[in-house]
Amino acid sequence: MGRIRPDPVLVQAVIAGALSFAHLHDLAAAAGQDGWKAWAYPISVDLLLVVAWRRLRGGGPSRLAWCWFLIALVASLGANVATAGFLDLRHPPAWLRFGIAGWPALAFLGGTLLAHTRHAAEAADPVSLADGTPPPAPKPVSVPGGEPAAGPPESESADRPAAALPAETPRPAPAPAPAPAPVPAALVAHARKVADEHRARTGDRIDTDTLRARLGVPPQLAESIAAQLT
Repeated sequence: MGRIRPDPVLVQAVIAGALSFAHLHDLAAAAGQDGWKAWAYPISVDLLLVVAWRRLRGGGPSRLAWCWFLIALVASLGANVATAGFLDLRHPPAWLRFGIAGWPALAFLGGTLLAHTRHAAEAADPVSLADGTPPPAPKPVSVPGGEPAAGPPESESADRPAAALPAETPRPAPAPAPAPAPVPAALVAHARKVADEHRARTGDRIDTDTLRARLGVPPQLAESIAAQLT
């Protein structure tokens, strides 16, 4: 089994998310939202942020997605700054209580609009249906005589003599492969040492590009050497 290597970006994202979650919880609790309600506020803010970001990634840039992404970002960033001592959380101002109390309705509105507004790709292709039904087949084009233009019946195509079909143009024969360049025996021996050293160090057979870089030879000569090493 290979060793598990922690991803530094993932670890940093988990730490930042935990800190932001805690700051939002503390701010909601200070504004009078106690119990489970204080824990629901950071979930609501982070979910709205994720939904708006996925909409930007999947449906292309849109004013609606950017608007709600910035609203959720300001709410998260504002909580981080407010809990750093800029506000007296023991006596929160009235505007903070007003904003915390009105956030659920604002988040519900944003999530509903993001979920039920068509993407830019869907708006550009109005024929596509939500249930996956394919679009109807195009109608045949009418000819001046009034009859729809159609191809010959299958029976006529099957009964058509072979002589009426156009003859296939013969394809030119492929050019013969160039003869391998002559390789001195001393160079082959040196290349074999390089290949053995590479296999001992990495456990894999040396490829042509690595062999060419190690020997400093042209590509055609490197291919000839690699052919003699196999």
